[in-house]
Amino acid sequence: MAEGGDAATVAHEAGNAVQETPKAEPEKAAAPAEPAPPAEPAEPTVRTIVLTGHGGYDKLSVQQKPQPKAGKGEVLVRVKAAGLNFSELMVRQGLHDRMTKPPVVLGMEAAGVIEELGEDVSGLEVGQNVICLAQTGMWREIVAVPATNVFIMPEEMSYEEGAAIPLSYLTAYFMLFDFGNLRPGKSLLVHIAAGGVGWAATQLAKTVDNVTIFGTASASKHDAIKENGVDHPIDYRTRDYAEEIKNISPKGVDVVLDPLGGADTSKGLQLLRPMGKIVTYGSANMVKGENRNLMKMAKTLWQSTSVSPVSLVKTNKAIAGFQLAHLTGEIELVRSAFQDILNMYKDGKIKPRIDSVWAFEQVAEAMQQMNERRNIGKVILSPEKEPTKPAEGDAAPTSPLKKKKPSLFRRLSKRASRSKDEGEKKDEVKQEEQEKADDNKATNGHVQQTPEDEKIEDEAAENVEEKLEEGKEKAEDVIQQTEEKVDEAVKQEEAPTEPAAQEEKKDEAPAEEPEKIEVAVENPAETDDAKAAAADVVPDDKPVENEEKADGDASQEAN
Repeated sequence: MAEGGDAATVAHEAGNAVQETPKAEPEKAAAPAEPAPPAEPAEPTVRTIVLTGHGGYDKLSVQQKPQPKAGKGEVLVRVKAAGLNFSELMVRQGLHDRMTKPPVVLGMEAAGVIEELGEDVSGLEVGQNVICLAQTGMWREIVAVPATNVFIMPEEMSYEEGAAIPLSYLTAYFMLFDFGNLRPGKSLLVHIAAGGVGWAATQLAKTVDNVTIFGTASASKHDAIKENGVDHPIDYRTRDYAEEIKNISPKGVDVVLDPLGGADTSKGLQLLRPMGKIVTYGSANMVKGENRNLMKMAKTLWQSTSVSPVSLVKTNKAIAGFQLAHLTGEIELVRSAFQDILNMYKDGKIKPRIDSVWAFEQVAEAMQQMNERRNIGKVILSPEKEPTKPAEGDAAPTSPLKKKKPSLFRRLSKRASRSKDEGEKKDEVKQEEQEKADDNKATNGHVQQTPEDEKIEDEAAENVEEKLEEGKEKAEDVIQQTEEKVDEAVKQEEAPTEPAAQEEKKDEAPAEEPEKIEVAVENPAETDDAKAAAADVVPDDKPVENEEKADGDASQEAN
């Protein structure tokens, strides 16, 4: 009984525990869950062309970078087009005097749409089409620019034209009208007349009455620069431009715009008339090829002219130097000049020429276009343009976004392999043709020959017969000479050997020694006999070297 009562008590307590368990579970489920912290919004990024180091085209790459923000006095602009200038080529190679350490974003001019205004900005509105200037950093999808460097675009101007105008036209404007003091009736030499600055300088010079313009460019660009206003185009690749100018204008020119440097600066100085001015604004002669060329740099610097003020006084000439990047603190001067340029555009007096527009991903091809002097006018980069493939048959330019150019060894190896494959293919074709000919012969009993084939075979047969006849005659001559030498040797062997006779022989010129000769003749047995006879009669004191020499001489004669 006690055991049964204990069992009932245990069962009763177990039942109460089972009934109490469900009551505790709802209390746990009802506990409120803590809310998850809100995810931080991802920082917006923009596609950006970054120069990762100094060197070739492979130092440029398109990367995602944080989107700039409009600070106080700044404007946020979505870029539609950006200009490419020769100075960026020099920066990439490490030749420019105003550079920041890579990685850095290049680009000094752009055109686009205002998306946001920073504090203390007036006179501009969101949605306006504008042109922007900066020291660097314009090669982005969105840029933050000081409002003082932003200009409202004329309505009729395209984004590409807006990006093409600032640096080229401002540089030409200051050189011609401030330094050059270009006036009616004067003459002007414009180097690289088909480039961005050269194109702008020609148009601006034509706004002055009766100005004569000499322009250097390759022959293929002469029609274009003549249409733009150049009076005397000169192909600098085939002619000496200094001599050409002197032939037309013996006294020279009044103004020279020199972007080349080196020896060309000296030539330009010599071309100046009294009261003439030369304005240097670059050292394009230093840039040769994709990478920096130290020899070219040294040569350009070595050839650069060194002029004393006294010599300038004696010749009544002037030298000036210009670079727009060094006018950072003269914003009012720059704004005044640029407003004048925009008014000329509105009046139809100037119009930039767009050479080509490239996607951001094709910045290397764009630079190569300019580096190889293939452009006529301005080269433009666009963040909205899709990369294009080169036309069929055109050589694809080197690009940092493509596979690097193989080494010379690899290229030569590939070429040799290709030639070998072509040779094997030709052999296979010949073998197939021969097999067809054999099949045809087996089927028809003979091969049909053309008159040309028969003529070739006849000529070949005649040549073979002539060669055989010549060889036979040479062999007979050699055998005859051998026999004569053998007879002579036998006579010498049979002659008396008295001491007096031997002394007399020493005083005489030594007799010609017999030669061991190997020839291919129709009767090998006769040749073997001649060899054996010659070997038997060779004196015991005859040097082995002479015997080998005789063998060689006779073989050459037989051949």
